[in-house]
This record gives sequence, structure tokens and C-alpha cells, in this order.
Amino acid sequence: MPRQRFERHESTHDWHQLRSLLKDSAQITYEIIRPVILGWETPKERSAETGMPQRTIYYKANLFDQAGMASLLPPDLPPEVPKLDKRSLPPPMRQAIVDLKAEYPAFTLHEIATICYAQFARRPSPHTIQVTLATGPKPSHTTRRYPLYAAFDDPVQGRLAIIRLHFEGWSVKSIAGYLGTSRKLIYTTLKRWISEQFAGLPDKPSRPHQPATKTTLRAMQEVKRLQINPELGEYRVSAALEQMGIKLSPRTCGRILALNRELYHLPMPATSGRPKKEFPFSSERRHQYWFVDMRYLDMHTLGGGMIYCISILEGYSRAILASAVTRRQNFEEYVAVLYAAIRKHGCPEALVSDHGSVFRDHRAIHIYAAFGIEKKEIEKRQSWQNLIETAFNVQRRMGDWYFETAKSWDDLVAAHQKWVLDYDYQRHMAHEKREDGRHSPAEVLGWVTGKQFEPDFMYRTFSAICETRTLTKAGYARFRDFLLYGERALAGKKALINIFQDTLALEYGEHPLAKYSVEWQPDDHHLLRVGNPRLLEHPYQSPQLELWPKEAVEWFVIIKAAAYCCVP
Repeated sequence: MPRQRFERHESTHDWHQLRSLLKDSAQITYEIIRPVILGWETPKERSAETGMPQRTIYYKANLFDQAGMASLLPPDLPPEVPKLDKRSLPPPMRQAIVDLKAEYPAFTLHEIATICYAQFARRPSPHTIQVTLATGPKPSHTTRRYPLYAAFDDPVQGRLAIIRLHFEGWSVKSIAGYLGTSRKLIYTTLKRWISEQFAGLPDKPSRPHQPATKTTLRAMQEVKRLQINPELGEYRVSAALEQMGIKLSPRTCGRILALNRELYHLPMPATSGRPKKEFPFSSERRHQYWFVDMRYLDMHTLGGGMIYCISILEGYSRAILASAVTRRQNFEEYVAVLYAAIRKHGCPEALVSDHGSVFRDHRAIHIYAAFGIEKKEIEKRQSWQNLIETAFNVQRRMGDWYFETAKSWDDLVAAHQKWVLDYDYQRHMAHEKREDGRHSPAEVLGWVTGKQFEPDFMYRTFSAICETRTLTKAGYARFRDFLLYGERALAGKKALINIFQDTLALEYGEHPLAKYSVEWQPDDHHLLRVGNPRLLEHPYQSPQLELWPKEAVEWFVIIKAAAYCCVP
């Protein structure tokens, strides 16, 4: 056989000459990237020579470094997926159809189709099912999965079998025929299963069902706990329970209270049979009338003299706007409570009080005039005309027992604050017939406020009544032979000194600068000692840095000053 002769070519690196000799795509790619791989040329130079994009040369060269010659070969194509015949059923479904017919021969073709849809999300036609039963595989099992319903030793297992067959798609008729029971039993079991949150399997007692009553053991325990205060009646107990989330009518609470009195020999609350008179200060709108008064808390056991409760009540909603307990019943304590009420709720149209000198003080008259408040007074010896007396009667029932059992001043203050909150947020008898769903004083008062004034005006008005001091260059205010630190950045400014009970506060504008605990001498005019300084955060702090760190020097915020002496 003669040898085949091949044409001999001279070796060259010229791409234009090589391109005409290359036939295979892999060989073309290799010749393009070969100078780049060997370092003869850069991808940019090879791109200009061959016309292939520079990024493509980068990519193919990197791929050749990773996979070698295999990167030049085309990828293997995925095997072809044989097309399924939509008319044929999958083998699991064909087996399930045959098994269903073998387990319960009374199945109709439509019932088998429904079960297939429940299990495989596909509903075959009756004709397809008939063909499958004729030409399908043999049944995988020939025995029953569940015995007859009467053969179950435990009724719970029988009900569980009904639930499982129902979730497989069996109809009520098929389940009843398969288990040999009535359709009524199947319906009853399924309805109970759904109504009892998928838990209706255990047996129920045969005795008649007794509906649950609202008078639970917890409710009776809470009534017994509240009845430790013997002055509480059925209405106040009902309101207190509602605040806890227990809804009981006053009549029901009255029956429980009577039962507890009989069992534990508790006393009856004191009642009054006074005839009802026409009220002269009826409020038609919010903040039309405010009522103020003081009450002696003579039941306390703390010692040290009398204790008083100063409260301000809003006439339309019956809400307590401000209240405090104090050792003194002077003008300063009253102004502090009035200032707290006006600062939070605005000003009323009129303020109603008795003929007490504290409420008729010339400084108080100046405040009323500045804020446009009309001062009204009740008739002498007619305390019922002041609505705050009604609130004090409620306080006697709700709070006096806790005031009497208070062991310290903090306990008394906490008991008083609890009474204010309970009174404002519990249901009130005056609002029982309201149709807007608001039955507590706080709900009736809502967000509505009285006439509002600028904070600077309020500050100037009360500053004219209270004492003011000019701060020194170091930021101290002199008060009763004591130098009290306020703020050095406010040197030369006048600060307000607000004293309430045993707390002295330095204020400027609407912001407190510092608070101190004070102890008065027996004359109630001179300070015996000052302590417990508390410097507060405010927007007037000096931006100047401290010259020395606080721990390097001793800094006194309270300095005992020399008393003023008269020069003859």
C-alpha cells in the first residue's frame, strides 16, 4: 500500500498563517491562548492580533490553568429525560387503587378517585381507575388494617381509626361500612374532634354538663383578700375585681361578702342614710369645676403628729388630678399640689373649696387671678357640696386600713399612690349609665385638658409666690443660712426654691437643677440640717471643662454659711 504523502509547511508563529491551517475549535482556542500561557505575549497584545476579546482570553487561559486540555473540549450534554405519558398513572397510585379495592370491595370508582386526590393531589377518571383495576398489579396486602368498631378494646383507638380514615379521604359512608357502625357515630366523632380543637378522643362522663360559673375559686379568694379592709362594699369590690380582669356583678360580690362575714365573723361596713340634696356645682363639661380640700389621716400609727391628705378632684369625670400626703397643712404644700395639677391638666374655669384660710390666702388669690380661675366656696357646714368629700369617703373605705397598717412614711406614701391609681382607674358609680363604654374617672377625663398657659408664664406666676434666690458666681443659692449648689452656668440668674414636705428643689425655668432633703426646726421656719444632695440633668449645664477631676479635690455642694447679724 503506497504511503500517503503530507504537504510540509514551514514553522511560523504568524496568526494569520496559522488560522488557515486550523480546523477544530479546540485547536483554534489552544493556539490563541498558547502564547499567553507560555508568557510570550500579554492578553492585550494577543487580543489585538487575533481579534478575540481580551476578557475572553483571560477567562480561557485561567480555565486552562485549572483544568488543562479538558477545558478545551465541549461539556457533556445531560441525558435526555424520557417524556411521560400523562394518560398513565404513576406506579404508587396504581398500587394504591388496587389495595383500596382489595381492602374494601364496596368502594365506588368516584370514592377511589377522591381518595387518590387526597393522597396524591391527582384525581384520575373513573374509566382510568376501572382499567387499572383490570390490568394493574396484585394487591400488596389482603388483610384489614383496622378491625370492626365493636371489636376495639379501647374506644379511643376506634375513634382514632375514624379520624385517620377521614384524613385519607374516605367518605362517611365508606368509614361506617368498613368499620361496621352507624353514620351518626362517624359524624359525632368528627364534629367533636373539630369542636374540641382536635383533641376529642377520650371518653366523656355521662352526667349532664353544668355550665361554668363566673364565681371561681380565684374570684372568691380575691374577694376574701380584699375583705381584709372591712369598709369595702360590694360595688368597690366589684370594681377592684374588674381591674384584675375578673368580671363579677356587685350583687354577686355582695353575696360572697355576706358568705365570708358569716363564715369568718367579719363586721359590716358603716352606712349612712342621709337624704340626697340638690348639688350646686354640677359640671356639664370637663374642667368646669375643680374641688380641693384637706383631710386628716388620724388613723395612722407613725407618730410625730397629724398627717394630712391634700387632693384636687375634677368635677365632671370625678378623677383625682393631684394628691399628696404631708405633715403640714400650710400654704406651701397646697401650692405644690395645685401647681402639679395645673402643670399637667391645665386650668379650670372655677375652683371650689371650703372656707379654709389656706385656700383664701392672698397669694392663692393672686394665682387664681393670674390664671383666670374663679374662686367659689361652699356654704358653711355643708361639706357635701364639695365633691372631694365624696372621694374622701371612698378613700376611707379603700385606703384607711392600709394607712393604718403602714409601718413607715414610705409605706404610707405608697399606699396613698395606690389609692389614687385605683380610684382613677376603677369603675365609678357616677358613670355606670354612660353608653360610650367609659366607666372609670380616668377614661371619662381622657386626654382633655383645661386652659393651657406658656411654661414661662406659669414659672413667673408661681415664682412670685414662692421664694427665689440669685445664684452666686459659683452657682450657689443661699437659703436659711445654707449655701446650696444649683448650676454655675446660671450665675446671676434667679432660681426658684420649691419646698414640699421634706424635699427642697432648686428650679430654673421648667427644669429642676438639684434636690436636697431638709429637716426643719420646731418653729417650721428655720432649717436644722440639709443633706442627700441630688444634682439633676438639665439643659443649662456649663460647657466649660473641669479644672481638676472630681476625685482629685473635695467639692462641697452644701455649705453651712454664717448667720446674718444686725449691725447696731
